[in-house]
Parts: sequence; structure tokens; C-alpha cells
Amino acid sequence: MKENNVVKELNEYLKGEYMGIHAYEHYIKNAQDQDIKAALQLIQQEHKQHALKIAERIQDLGGKAAEDNGFMGSVRESMMNLKGFPDTTGEILKGAVKGQQMGIRTTEDIVRGDLDPRSRQMVEENLAEDRSHIDQLNNLMY
Repeated sequence: MKENNVVKELNEYLKGEYMGIHAYEHYIKNAQDQDIKAALQLIQQEHKQHALKIAERIQDLGGKAAEDNGFMGSVRESMMNLKGFPDTTGEILKGAVKGQQMGIRTTEDIVRGDLDPRSRQMVEENLAEDRSHIDQLNNLMY
């Protein structure tokens, strides 16, 4: 396994974290319920911590960490902006759950192979938190 492959995979994952952080920014902006807003902010902070840990890992491996969600992420984000972000509590929570699920699937695809044991462990820990975010969001819907 080459370190440049690990760095490439981790950077793809990092770009996805940035997409999640940006999506939560929109959800937080549109949330009217202060309890929902606080829960979304907490999840966003955890995504920021994920991004920070992965960026540090990339640097430790001698690579340069991505600083944004990349071209394709920007295109997806622009499409979401055109389509509009949800503005009711139920729609916000459903959108956040859908985004978390998509992020988990994408991450599982991205990191399926070229990671060293330490990097894999870090990503798996982040994925476990992401799965708990889905439970938290689902619990807020009821």
C-alpha cells in the first residue's frame, strides 16, 4: 500500500466531510426550533472534528489536506442551492438523515481498500459517530 494512495483516499473522504459541514450550515440557518438547531450544531461540530483529525492524518503521512469539498462537491452543493434547502423542521431532519446516509455509503466506497490500519481505524470511528447521528436525528423527528 502506497502512502500517496492513502492520502488520495483520505482527501476524498475529507471533501465529503466538508460537504456535510456545509449542508449542516444550511440546515442550522433554516431551523426555527432552538433545540433542533442545537442538535444540528452539535452534529456539525463533530463533522468539523472528523475533518480536523483526517486533515492531520494526511499531513502526518506527508500529504497536503484538501481545503474544501472539491469541484464535484461544489457542483453538488450548487445544485442543492438551486433546488433549495428544506425549511420546516421535518424536512430539515429528513434531509440531514438522507445526507448522513449518503455520506456513510460514499465513505464506505471511498475507503474500501487503500487505507493503512491507523487511517482505517480513524475513518471507522468517524463512521460510527455518523451512524449515531442518524439515530439522533431520527429521534428528533418523533
